[in-house]
Amino acid sequence: MNNNWNKKGDKLEKKFVFSDFREALSFVNKVGELAEQLDHHPDICIKNYKEVVISTTTHSAGNKITEKDKQLSEDIDELLK
Repeated sequence: MNNNWNKKGDKLEKKFVFSDFREALSFVNKVGELAEQLDHHPDICIKNYKEVVISTTTHSAGNKITEKDKQLSEDIDELLK
């Protein structure tokens, strides 16, 4: 797991900061496409027009962090490379 993701309770969470709203929204759309492919959907929040906060947990496992969350977090980070 990428150590830039923080464990907050039973979720993995990370904040991404972009130069503007358009770039943040483009990233959110890419995360949405990835989530659909993996059939694992994170919570996504756009704050202050250019900050994206993503948190993930596995609902079907009783809202615990599982390998699905670790994989999703790594795949999300790959979107920025």
